[in-house]
Amino acid sequence: MRAVLALLALSIVWGAWEPAARPAESRVFVHEIPDEATFRVYSRQLAADRYGKFVIDVKSGEIFYFDANLYRLHADFVFAHFYGRKMTNDDISEYNLNYEADKPRFILGYLTQHQKVGVMTFSFWEGDAIRAGDIRKVRDKLRKTFYAADIKFRPDSPEQEKRLKELADIPTITNDKIYKLSPYQAFNLGEAVGRLRIVPPGTAPEKLLFDRDDVVVLQESYPDIVPVAGILTTIFCTPLSHVNLRAKEWSIPNASFKEAGARFRELEGKIVYYQVRDLDLVLREATPQEIQKWAARKKEARAVRVPPLDLTVVELRPLDRMHDADAGIYGTKAANLGEIAGARVVPVPAGFGVPVAFYRRHIEKNGIDKQIERFLADPRFATDTAWRKAESDAIRTRIEKAPIDPKLVDAVWAKVQKDLGGKGVFVRSSTNAEDLEGFNGAGLYETVPNVKSKNQLAVALRVVWGSLWNFRGVESRTLAGIDHRACAAGVLVQVGINASAAGVLVTKNILDPEDDRSFTINAKRGLGLRVVGGTTVPEMIIYDPGNYGTKIVSRSDDPTMLVFDGHGGVKEVPNPNRGVILTEARAKALADAVEKFRPLFPSRYALDVEWVLEGQKVWIVQSRPYVAR
Repeated sequence: MRAVLALLALSIVWGAWEPAARPAESRVFVHEIPDEATFRVYSRQLAADRYGKFVIDVKSGEIFYFDANLYRLHADFVFAHFYGRKMTNDDISEYNLNYEADKPRFILGYLTQHQKVGVMTFSFWEGDAIRAGDIRKVRDKLRKTFYAADIKFRPDSPEQEKRLKELADIPTITNDKIYKLSPYQAFNLGEAVGRLRIVPPGTAPEKLLFDRDDVVVLQESYPDIVPVAGILTTIFCTPLSHVNLRAKEWSIPNASFKEAGARFRELEGKIVYYQVRDLDLVLREATPQEIQKWAARKKEARAVRVPPLDLTVVELRPLDRMHDADAGIYGTKAANLGEIAGARVVPVPAGFGVPVAFYRRHIEKNGIDKQIERFLADPRFATDTAWRKAESDAIRTRIEKAPIDPKLVDAVWAKVQKDLGGKGVFVRSSTNAEDLEGFNGAGLYETVPNVKSKNQLAVALRVVWGSLWNFRGVESRTLAGIDHRACAAGVLVQVGINASAAGVLVTKNILDPEDDRSFTINAKRGLGLRVVGGTTVPEMIIYDPGNYGTKIVSRSDDPTMLVFDGHGGVKEVPNPNRGVILTEARAKALADAVEKFRPLFPSRYALDVEWVLEGQKVWIVQSRPYVAR
């Protein structure tokens, strides 16, 4: 396959293959694919790739390239063609033997045209125990019957990757390499109109200042962003990064294109039309009609309701005695995690909540509540982005610097010593304006890791309280139509797990909208602060809990990782990179853990779960809705 790159009026489009029409005289299978036109008839397009399927009859040696549009599953074709009937439940065990190392009747394979990188591969289901000898035989068969002479074997699982040592004589490529080779990744499809802002490389996060109508090109990895109209980055990160979760929450287009900074320089400062599609993006000057249409669309209001506050409770309540109904007392994060801890079905690090009443007392005692009211009532709040940022930063700083009630610090510290064994703790934000079905809010507020002294605790409590008023939090709540006056910050104090690995699991396949049963799992070695920060590419797999299939998407090769510092906080150390993080066994353990508490959160949304590994032990540290709209 030859990638196509075209540039017209500073609009970029490539690899945009049209769906193939199926000739009326074509059959449901052929024994040979002589050219790309034939492949397009018997394959189907899904997102950025085109997929075909084949069956090799082990006894006859014949290969059957069947129509993937008529038969979505290998089993559907096998039973229709070879047995003349539909598959029944009684057939499953015998049919599944074809996925074992010894193939009794069939070899079942896939063909993939990776259109963004111009690579053609053949592969097998990730649970297939196929031997290197059979992989080599398939390659030989494809060379005789398939038009692409440079087709490569692509292992889809850790076990299949082990076969690569025995396959040095045939071309191979990994999913990780394909993922990292691509010049373009579409993270959130959609379109927008706005003023193009290209951020120079090296710009510090605190220097970023955007209006909600900006389409931004980011040339560094940033842990988060305020609401904008569209995002285009030049550095790949995980689809589960906070920046991409923001894009999904705001329903705005988001993609990565490595050459974006240079390619679109001439559009800087202009009103542009930006569209993200599976295979390509469009970025050009907007027409007057597009600008008018977008202005009308923006008037559609959102109004997310947050749990009502209860300022009467002052108990430092243990996690396992909290429930989701306590979100107005301890914040949604703590309430959700308390629901899991109380069920006692999976390990949750011990902890307790500091109720929102203490935040409210802190701002009222120091007169900050009046400053907040003046801020929200000022007409500039609706019109002046720079003023809004300066004022919100001033409120946050004042909350952090104001004297804290020493009796509260003493009480919290005493509970850490008595109930949590005096271990280093995470002091985590838990507001009533996050982890909601209408407002995910992932990463909006602060967490202070590995707090080990009373002085550190006093600072950490105020940092978490103050983060309610950081600029990205204010902007995100405003966009969602949330009443800032109805929001308050609780605090979750929790034993810190010095993780050997950590990450995120989402109870859906975020890469394949047609897969309604698999999970997406991201992982990093050490503490998980960078997994969702978006600063690096994590290890990512797709795991099917129904048949234990583990499909590799990318591997992490970071030179360093984060661990606890003995004096408090975290430090960066060399990453030993000791093999695969998400083995089949670990993926199963993580999925099994999530399945145990998943019924506690009936929702139309998938769950976004943060986890840590301590050796081989799985700990659950957060659960929230994955997509907020």
